[in-house]
Amino acid sequence: MAPKDDRLGFEPLLAGLKASAEDTRLRLLALLGEAELTVSDLIEILGQSQPRVSRHLRLLSEAGLIERFREGSWAFHRRVSEGPGAKLGQTLLDLIDPTDRVLTRDRERLNQVRAARAAAAQAYFRKHARHWDELRKLHVAEAAVEAAVREALSGVRIESLLDLGTGTGRMLELFGPEIGRGVGIDLNPEMLGVARANLERAGLKHCSVRQGDIYNLSLGRDAFDVVIVHQVLHFLEDGARAIREAARLLRPGGRLLVIDFAPHELEFLREEHTHRRLGFAEETVAQWMAAAGLDVVLHRTLSPERAAKDALTVSLWLGRDRRMVIAGSSREVA
Repeated sequence: MAPKDDRLGFEPLLAGLKASAEDTRLRLLALLGEAELTVSDLIEILGQSQPRVSRHLRLLSEAGLIERFREGSWAFHRRVSEGPGAKLGQTLLDLIDPTDRVLTRDRERLNQVRAARAAAAQAYFRKHARHWDELRKLHVAEAAVEAAVREALSGVRIESLLDLGTGTGRMLELFGPEIGRGVGIDLNPEMLGVARANLERAGLKHCSVRQGDIYNLSLGRDAFDVVIVHQVLHFLEDGARAIREAARLLRPGGRLLVIDFAPHELEFLREEHTHRRLGFAEETVAQWMAAAGLDVVLHRTLSPERAAKDALTVSLWLGRDRRMVIAGSSREVA
């Protein structure tokens, strides 16, 4: 695949320099390189009015230095992570003394916003902890599942990772230190708050989360090396459709890893925990992957340590995009 060229033309470069050449906008660029923030967050940190902050954000966005995305009734802003705007923004921030008095003060206020956000996330997590604890007792220890996930995806560098139904962001935490960038998608704003707090605590600035519909993702085709769907399919009406959408986002030769339950008969999970499907047979997910243009290269089951009627087996399916890319070339071959 041909290397990406992040160089800017004269006009885009001039627009980016003009957009950042103002004290508030440069402060905004620095803050949005640290965290995803709302207008309300930025008002609290900068001590400026909503119209003023919104205007500066619009100018930075038009110059391609930051991006805006909605999450329910909220809108978050973040410095762009790819392309020419990302390179320009990083270059400008690298020139600033990190101990500068203005930036240090902004960072202190940012930490106060983060602390409040983390407290809210933990309150939500505590409220729902019993639900997760009940499910954990039924299946294989999470450490064993995570070890199997890492083994399934080992051996090949992951530059870009997408975690669908990210929940607390655990898969991004697990792989974050060794990937180029990570994105988590979830429909639940409260869970996204938990995930965002976890990623910030772990210092994973190159990983972000956002709200989205797993059936209709506003992400470009061929965008990720790896997509993970971890304990999500059993909540969905149409698992095949979700697999197709996940496969659409894979680059040629990319991998889709699905982790879910094997077939079981625990009806209370449907009644009390909104599970739509009581697990999946090996051939069910394999057929969905094949129909989406993936070759199933691994299926593995993890049985719980205790032999009990209510114990759940966890299954892993790894599918690989059938398209291949010739090294050093942008031409794809079947």
